[in-house]
Amino acid sequence: MSVYVGPSLYPYGRMVMCHMVADQLWELLTMAESIGVARWFQAKPYPHYDVSKGKRALAIRLGAVETDERKILKVAKARAAAQEKE
Repeated sequence: MSVYVGPSLYPYGRMVMCHMVADQLWELLTMAESIGVARWFQAKPYPHYDVSKGKRALAIRLGAVETDERKILKVAKARAAAQEKE
């Protein structure tokens, strides 16, 4: 089980953001709390956080896996499907 961060791609004001997803919802929420972004949770279209480059780097230091957008979407879709069953 893992937390994944994508490449920093999305401009938001002066920041560049990326998506953070996880195999399990509890892993995603735990990492978000650890890096200080717990209030930025987004459930739609799939459970994820948008995180800045600085928070991305902190997540990686805490064990998140760097990956590309294809992997982010694959994990996100699997998480959304599992959540529908819960």
